[in-house]
Amino acid sequence: MDASMNNWWPPALSSVRAFEAAARLSSFTKAAAELSITQSAVSHGVRDLEERFKVALFVRNSRNLALTEAGKLYLPFATEALARLRAGDRAILDPARRERVITISVSPSFAAKWLVPRLGDFAAANPDLDLRISATPVHIDFSDGEIDIAIRHGVGDWPRLHCTQLCEEMLFPVCSPMMRGGPPKSLKTLLAQTLIHHRNSDTWRAWLAAFAVEAGRSIEHGPVLNEMSLAIDAAVAGHGVALARSALVARDLAEGRLIRPVPQATKAEFAYWIVSPETSANRPPLIRFREWLLEAAAARTGDA
Repeated sequence: MDASMNNWWPPALSSVRAFEAAARLSSFTKAAAELSITQSAVSHGVRDLEERFKVALFVRNSRNLALTEAGKLYLPFATEALARLRAGDRAILDPARRERVITISVSPSFAAKWLVPRLGDFAAANPDLDLRISATPVHIDFSDGEIDIAIRHGVGDWPRLHCTQLCEEMLFPVCSPMMRGGPPKSLKTLLAQTLIHHRNSDTWRAWLAAFAVEAGRSIEHGPVLNEMSLAIDAAVAGHGVALARSALVARDLAEGRLIRPVPQATKAEFAYWIVSPETSANRPPLIRFREWLLEAAAARTGDA
């Protein structure tokens, strides 16, 4: 251990709270209101930290409050420290909840097309556990202790996280069996249909190129949706042909809402991974949930 650590004492928690609130809200007044203390107490707490570091943390003027470079450097450490303390409180004060509730972060598309339709299966197999689902398109960092486990789309190389591959994916066209004019029978006739795009036309263009099909400017025609689940739902509604990922479309295929009009498929660049902090990955509830996810993924239908 570094000998200097023997002489180190943490700053007052009240000072760290005052600094974090003032930095987040850009106001001593708003920070005081949030913390139910006086503005003078917030100012005093920040001043204590500045005296500790011998450097200003804020640039103060009559109109606004801004962080200095030192303040910007310190803020993420203060934020994480407070978050971890809150997580510790929850773990100690409500241990029963910690063993009963699993909070999972997933993308909106994975939640809508994969996880939510299977919640009944999970509840039947695990009646003593409750899921809390947080759907967000961004990767959470686990630092605030609010999220126990996440499903991420990528290559599985996230540092300091326990990563288990949930499933690989294939990309292939899907459409409604009742689409106007009938489903396309070949890649050539597929190009004559309205193509549904996820974010842009690049994925369709690259997928067709894998089969030596050159797509002209006409490929850019068709609706563009920012979530894969919305693109899949547009195909279910008969609005065109979507290029779908196998895991997200499996249930719609199995239940007949969609079909694969052509047999061609390619392997997707990324896979789905189950991730959690290495420090908590072996908690029994998380092990059970991870095993259930893997069993559900292995049992799915509709893959190429």
